Amino acid sequence: MDSTAAEGILRRSVVPWQLRRRQLVLGSRTLIMGVVNVTPDSFSDGGLYLEPEPAVEHALRLLDEGADLLDLGAESTRPGSRAGDPESAAVSAEEEQARLLPVIEAVLKARPEAVISVDTYKSATARAAVAAGAEIVNDVSGFTWDQAMASTCAELGCGVVLMHTRGTPEEWRTQAALDGDMVLPTVREGLADSLRRAVGEGISTDALVLDPGYGFGKRLDENYALLARQAELLALGRPLLAGLSRKSFLTRTLLNAGLCEEREVSEDARETASIAALVVAILHGASILRVHRVGPARVAAAVADAGLLQ
Repeated sequence: MDSTAAEGILRRSVVPWQLRRRQLVLGSRTLIMGVVNVTPDSFSDGGLYLEPEPAVEHALRLLDEGADLLDLGAESTRPGSRAGDPESAAVSAEEEQARLLPVIEAVLKARPEAVISVDTYKSATARAAVAAGAEIVNDVSGFTWDQAMASTCAELGCGVVLMHTRGTPEEWRTQAALDGDMVLPTVREGLADSLRRAVGEGISTDALVLDPGYGFGKRLDENYALLARQAELLALGRPLLAGLSRKSFLTRTLLNAGLCEEREVSEDARETASIAALVVAILHGASILRVHRVGPARVAAAVADAGLLQ
């Protein structure tokens, strides 16, 4: 590990994350964010939790397994999807809310203490979700797809996750590759722009967390170039969230290594690869992990955190 990365690990500070109604402490241990996809077509579990009842059951199960917070989304941003423009997206704000709001309300009725994040880039959905009880808006576009999102989050006074995204899902398969040395600077510049916009709209820096956006407009090996230098993003002054669970570039690594066949990648193999990447992310400064399976992530995070504290 080079000296820059080592210094970055040491800079994972213990800081408050200001949400709408409470604060979370980041950095003393890695927090686990459980994913609930209320969609028919997500790359990982599309259709399993589209109806409110199974979605709520899944969310409560993640909490029982030890999730510190939940991230609920109702529109897939897989490569090739029409996400990106709130006016022409395949899932309208109205449909997105119809999927999300009953789940948010039911989870909070069952577990009033639950911390809920809404995964949306649409300001109208962010407003409705926060009104229903969500405390965090997780915008995969980093305030670039809906021009009203920054001012909306400022008005709502919610916690915010700003993710870096390069292009839109329809463009990802055809956009030009990045030179390896340009991946980190590109992400850093994009996140810095998002931060400036957030602060310029009046959002407190204490409300902001940054996500490098693994898989979002990054080709396979570009993600590893980003992961290797992730700790340098701590220089932007905000904690990091890493979403590496079940990403396709991890599966491609298994295929390239001859560890599985194209049509025979088991769920266990995907999860093992995910855990390996999540541990690397913790060692490179992540304070929050966004995961599909909470139990194994908690175990891995506890061990990685113990190493960081020595």
